[in-house]
Amino acid sequence: MSREHYSQKLLDVKHKVLTMGSMVENVINMSVNALKSGDIELAKRVYEEDDKIDLLEIEIEQECMTLLLLESPLAKDLRIVLTALKLITDLERMGDHAVNIAKITLEIGEEPLIKPLIDIPKMAEICQDMVRLSLDAFVKEDITLAENVAQMDEQIDTMYENIVEELFRLIAEHNDNIKQGTKLLFVGRFLERIADHTTNICERLVYMVTGERQVFN
Repeated sequence: MSREHYSQKLLDVKHKVLTMGSMVENVINMSVNALKSGDIELAKRVYEEDDKIDLLEIEIEQECMTLLLLESPLAKDLRIVLTALKLITDLERMGDHAVNIAKITLEIGEEPLIKPLIDIPKMAEICQDMVRLSLDAFVKEDITLAENVAQMDEQIDTMYENIVEELFRLIAEHNDNIKQGTKLLFVGRFLERIADHTTNICERLVYMVTGERQVFN
C-alpha cells in the first residue's frame, strides 16, 4: 500500500468516525425529545438508530484492523488508528446511554411527567455540542478545541447536581413521585456519562497529536 493510499485510508476512517458521531448526536436528541414529549414511537426508533451505530462501529473497527495488519504503522499513524478504535468505543457507549433514556420513556409510557423538563433537554443540547466539537477536534487534530470541549463538562456536572437536588426535593414532597423521579435521576446520570465519554475523546486526541497522556479534570 503506497503512502498516499494509506493516508487516504486514514482520512476515510476519520470521516467515518465523524459520521458515527453525527448518528450519536441524533440519537441523543431523539431520546430526550421522546422523553420530553412522551413520544413512544420516537423512543422505539432510538433502538433502530442505535443498531446502525453498532454496525458502523464494526465497519470502522475492521478498517482500522486492516490498516494495522497491512501497513504496521509507526508513530503518529499508529496513534491515529489506535485513537479511532478507542473513540468508536466511546461513541458506541454514548449510543447505549441514549437507548437507556429511550427505555425509560417506554417505561413511563403515557404517565404525565412529574415536572416540565428544562435542565435535562439543556444537558442534552450541551452533550450534542460536545460530541460534535470533540470529533471536529479529532478530524482537525485541534488540541485547543479539545481542551475547550473538555471544560464544557463542568457545565454538565453543575446541571446534573441541580437536577438531583430538584428531583430529591420532589420525591421528598410526594411519595407518588418516587418511581418516576428515580427514573429521571437515571436520565440525568446517562447524560452526565455521555459528557464523560466526550472528555475521554478529548484526552485521547491530545495523545494522538502529541504522544503525551492528558487527563482533564
